[in-house]
Amino acid sequence: MAAVHLARSLFTPPRALLAALIVAPLLSGCVSSDSNNNGGGTSTGTINALGVSGLSYQTSSQSGKTGIKGHFQYYPGETLRLKVGDLLLAEDVPAQEWVTLLEFLPEIRSQLTTPAVDAEGLSTHRITEQQLLTDVTLTNLTRFLLSLNWSENLREGNGIDIRDRVLQQMNAALPGLSGPIDFRVSEAEFNATGAAPSPANQLLTSICFYPPDDELCQTPPTEDEIDQAPDRPEDEDLWDPNIEYKEDLRNKRQRILDSVRSMEDVDAEDARLYLTRELDSISTTIGNRFYLENHVAKHPASDTGIKRFEIRRIGGSAELADIEAITTRPQDVSVHSFSWQTADVEYFIGGPAGGESEIVTSFLPDSTYRWVRKTLRVVITP
Repeated sequence: MAAVHLARSLFTPPRALLAALIVAPLLSGCVSSDSNNNGGGTSTGTINALGVSGLSYQTSSQSGKTGIKGHFQYYPGETLRLKVGDLLLAEDVPAQEWVTLLEFLPEIRSQLTTPAVDAEGLSTHRITEQQLLTDVTLTNLTRFLLSLNWSENLREGNGIDIRDRVLQQMNAALPGLSGPIDFRVSEAEFNATGAAPSPANQLLTSICFYPPDDELCQTPPTEDEIDQAPDRPEDEDLWDPNIEYKEDLRNKRQRILDSVRSMEDVDAEDARLYLTRELDSISTTIGNRFYLENHVAKHPASDTGIKRFEIRRIGGSAELADIEAITTRPQDVSVHSFSWQTADVEYFIGGPAGGESEIVTSFLPDSTYRWVRKTLRVVITP
């Protein structure tokens, strides 16, 4: 079977470097506006960070198909109905700037808003996301969409590309499947091959991921056709280029069979790596919209008054739903208070000259479940 998976080498760089590589093209044109509002009043959303193209979407006022960037149009407050070809994937999904595959599933979507607490005692969404990535329905859905990607490997910097040719073959095959494609079944049932292949594998068998005139889109020669073909003459001078010999047909059959995709070619780990990449990219993009005026603050030991720094947002005010802050060396620097209403943190010096601490702030922008973290280094001078 053809190997259809996310290239493992994509995930070898450190997470910070990987996020920088992925996020750079996303920042252009979307840093100043969470909703990416268009002149016509609608907002532009994206399926995953790098997009899933070829999905049909519908809201109460908008409809269309996601392009290569995975974009869709919506008005705030609307919900999405999403299909791949004639196959329904999700409905009643809140339309927003980013819609990930986790939000396709209501039971997972509801859990995303409950943050976990990390080793520093601060709220974070990342732990929650990673725990949810083990959900079998989610991994089956993700693997299925990865299997429909036009190329066999999803390369770095690319989203899932589901082309019209794939959708046409898919729609033609759906009515003839032995049953519906059910993402809720076990991974083993979803992967079933052999005499009783799963509906997902029946569908993949019917799709050729090559141009229509490609040899690999032909029906493979049968064993009877191969047996009836002539043997190739031992003398090369007697070979006839117009004749397909037994060996030619056997090789042709194997090439065609090897080109057929199967759900077994994309495993749960491929799905988790892909989803982690997309989720981290979105989190980094959101985080890059916020900043502190300074990364280092210096105060003399004699200055024991209350100090303050603000969370700021590029192109607008930092409207927060929650905020937390800790100090890594409370004997030197103490957090006095913090407020999501004013998006600021107050602190004071309590240690001697030469001491220092980091004030780690975790805050929740009001338009997302994703927590953002910023750090201020405080140095105590003579």
